[in-house]
Amino acid sequence: MNLNGAELMIRFLEFAGVEIVSGIPGGASLPIYDALYESKIRHILARHEQGAGFIAGGMARANGKPGVCFASSGPGVTNLITAVADAKMDSIPLIVITGQVPVSMIGTDAFQEIDTFSLSVPITKRSYLVKKIEDLIQILPQAWKTAIEGRPGPVWIDVPKDVASAKIDWDISREKEI
Repeated sequence: MNLNGAELMIRFLEFAGVEIVSGIPGGASLPIYDALYESKIRHILARHEQGAGFIAGGMARANGKPGVCFASSGPGVTNLITAVADAKMDSIPLIVITGQVPVSMIGTDAFQEIDTFSLSVPITKRSYLVKKIEDLIQILPQAWKTAIEGRPGPVWIDVPKDVASAKIDWDISREKEI
């Protein structure tokens, strides 16, 4: 099946049994929201990214599965910091997916670019900066597993807009059970 990176992420979340996500759309995360529109996953539009993070944390506490939240780059990322740090301290499994400027613009001080990876490393169990769409196929199940194994906690996946829009041939039915 030919999917873009954002569609691949949403299909993975559906496969993992995610029913509700929270977040705030922004320019760098629009491909994710386009893919979410076609999904049965319910989206809770938060008023602030910190709220989206705490909503995801509440969902994780309520259903025992990782909570999922989305945000855009730059201020969307920095607004999530408190909720994600809280999830790490309280051992709450989260999957945090943020948009990022295109790969070629990382490190150029582009509009709303921030070093999400460096900011998120101290407050997560694992942080990823996805530079190629092919890497998503390994990162998504790894992130899910990391969030729930051992001491649960948050995992951050930063996805540049060009990676979220890139196409790949992928069949979820070949994946092992999560």
